[in-house]
Amino acid sequence: MWTAIALSGTAAIVSLLASSHREAPFVTEMPKVDATDFYMFRSYEPGAEDTVTLIANYIPLQDAYGGPNYFTLDPDAFYDLHVDTNGDAVEDLTFRFQASVRTKSFALQVGNPGQEISVPVPLINIGPFDATNGAALNRTESFRLSLLEGPVGAPTALTRLSNAANGATTFPKPVDNIGSKSIPDYETYEDAFLYDLTLPDGLTGRVFVGQRKDPFVVNLGETFDLINTNPLGPVDGEEDDLADANVTAFCLELPIALFGDAPNSTIGAWTTARLPRQSIKSDTPTFNTPETFVNSGDRVQVSRLGMPLVNEVVIGLPDKNKFNASPPSADGQFVNYVTNPTLPELIEILFPSAPAPNLFPRADLVQVFLTGVPGLNDNGSVAEMQRLNMTTPVTPADSQNNLGVIGGDNAGYPNGRRPGDDVVDISLRVVMGALLDASVAPAGAAPFTDGAFVDASFFDTTFPYLRTPLSGSN
Repeated sequence: MWTAIALSGTAAIVSLLASSHREAPFVTEMPKVDATDFYMFRSYEPGAEDTVTLIANYIPLQDAYGGPNYFTLDPDAFYDLHVDTNGDAVEDLTFRFQASVRTKSFALQVGNPGQEISVPVPLINIGPFDATNGAALNRTESFRLSLLEGPVGAPTALTRLSNAANGATTFPKPVDNIGSKSIPDYETYEDAFLYDLTLPDGLTGRVFVGQRKDPFVVNLGETFDLINTNPLGPVDGEEDDLADANVTAFCLELPIALFGDAPNSTIGAWTTARLPRQSIKSDTPTFNTPETFVNSGDRVQVSRLGMPLVNEVVIGLPDKNKFNASPPSADGQFVNYVTNPTLPELIEILFPSAPAPNLFPRADLVQVFLTGVPGLNDNGSVAEMQRLNMTTPVTPADSQNNLGVIGGDNAGYPNGRRPGDDVVDISLRVVMGALLDASVAPAGAAPFTDGAFVDASFFDTTFPYLRTPLSGSN
């Protein structure tokens, strides 16, 4: 366990539970650009330890049976994964995904003999299909991937990344897991959409974009019902409310060499989504143009996620939309929400036997969420983003501690975030004073939990780690 440092005149942004499903009023109106989780870790797939995996999940709470349209990406959005390599809280590399959705406009001849008319069908497929034969697929989805160097507003270079197998710059994306009659073997089908990626300087990586089983595990309903559970109960005593949900994941495996000489070998990263600033709804919308855009090249940030659950339980209601639109370099404006956090006080009100830490400002939280832990993953910046020390030895999946650093596993959260890290339990314990002396945090040693258990065994041990999405038809 690390020790806290003193804080003086510094802003802090803190994650207190985990994830980011429907975290701000405005983004609930546009779920296609709502980021749900962000992961960054040294790859623990055997043989891939010299790479870093980045995963950004979008479109929360997907019911597997959500037809007939299912969960396509927004073709008007920029889905960005940002990496700060020099510790100034400004992106140096941005991996930008842009989706495309097309229809083949399948139609049937319907009517009395000799009087048939052509009528478009209402479904996205009219028969079974697989990765080698998509003739029955009425709607297709693909993406392009670009690498921007320098700040997003003024990049110094832009490179369209390509498929290492054939040089193509358009990557087909798998259809969501409709069910076994439409896609008889989904695991084989999805494997065809994992691509080797050509990167600058002769480097290669891997990319996958598609639906996955939601990796986040949380007792969501009871947690937001004024913690309507036992926060000191067994760590596996409650239900995972997302056990029946899928998400759409952007997954990248990138060589460590791509990031150059980062300060203390530590990089920072986060994901954002951008939409055109102005749109005009059409009186006669079509499949491809339901609306038109004014100055379509001008896009504004509407979603942001680095460390988990900052916006849900730290940022006050008046500023939730503002936080989603802000860059990490501007996080000082949210200082009051962190130096005097409200969540510990709410827990004390709900559970008087669990007193909140009596220490302000909360210096212990700065290391975890704002500056990085000295000697582990600090990189010189003061901003909310995930940080990863790329020299920390990889912990194999079967040896990972799901409490990460506070469980003695320095390859886990908050040194990056692996899918099996129980960030809910970790953050509950830290916010209630696990890093503080008992004199100022009487409940700091308590094993706080939401009761929904997760560890590395819930996930695959190979890229993209997140498991096959749940089927809409069983």
